[in-house]
Parts: sequence; C-alpha cells; structure tokens
Amino acid sequence: MDSLPAPRLRVVDSITELRPGDAGCIAVSGSHGGLSSARYALAALPALSVFNDAGVGKDAAGIAGLALLQQAGLAACAVSHTSARIGQAASTLTDGVVSHANEAALAMGFLPGRALAPLIEELARRHP
Repeated sequence: MDSLPAPRLRVVDSITELRPGDAGCIAVSGSHGGLSSARYALAALPALSVFNDAGVGKDAAGIAGLALLQQAGLAACAVSHTSARIGQAASTLTDGVVSHANEAALAMGFLPGRALAPLIEELARRHP
C-alpha cells in the first residue's frame, strides 16, 4: 500500500503569498486570522492554515477566518499574539503556541496551549 506524501510546508509572512499550486500544503503564516486572510487561504486550499490571533480583537475579528475555513472543510488554527510576532511566519512556526483552532484542526491534534512546531513535525511524521 502506498503512503500519502507529507504535505509541503509553506512558511509565508503573509497568507497572500499562497498560490493555487499550494493546494494541500501546510501554510504557516504571520497573518491575522480574520476573514480577509481566510479568503486568501480559501483560494489556495491548504490542508492546514496557521495564523496569528492578533489579540483576537473586537467581535473575535482576529480569528473569524477559522470558522469560514471550517465551513469549507479546511483545518485552521491561530497562535497567540503573545507567543509569536505578527507578520513573521518564522516566529509563528518556531515560537507559536496554539490559542484557537477550528474543528478540523482540533481533529488533527492542534489543541490550544500546545506549541506549534512539534505539532507540525508530528503531522509530517504521520505522512511518511
């Protein structure tokens, strides 16, 4: 039986850098998790999108995109703005701690309070 290839990791300061050829990737971004960011992710269809919660903000605007991506069946989570620099994807990946996740991301093990980097590594191991 063939195993599925590991999803490609894309580390992008802005989610706007994703392209249609990135479908199925793991997209780690420095972008906020609002609706406008989620729309860019929807266009590229990554298997998982990671954002910064940007302090969550009024009416949870900083993470509103997680629900939009869930409606499309796409996993998405955000790291705490106190754990990673907004706009710097490398910080999201190396320093980020998950603060919010949609149902699809929760099912993949992306639970609030967990460091992002080991979760990404584990996801890659599940797809040898």
